Amino acid sequence: MARKPPTRKYRKRKRGVDRPLPPAGTGDLCIRQVHSGIGRPALERRTLEALGLKHHQDAVVKHDHPALRGMLQQVRHLVMVTPAKEGK
Repeated sequence: MARKPPTRKYRKRKRGVDRPLPPAGTGDLCIRQVHSGIGRPALERRTLEALGLKHHQDAVVKHDHPALRGMLQQVRHLVMVTPAKEGK
């Protein structure tokens, strides 16, 4: 007896693409958590906590510096980074 073809539910998902970081500068960055840290390795959860992100959809504004860039590189698949507005 032949197997049934796979349905859409069981097809392989396409690989995600990491969002690019804005170019390095001396301004501020707005960091928004877009994916939960639940089920992620402890290192990623601690990095989110160190960035000041407490929960899903939380946002913080941080000054851009090399240490911050390193933290963002570790959790780039969980956050969205944009340049901060000058008025805020």
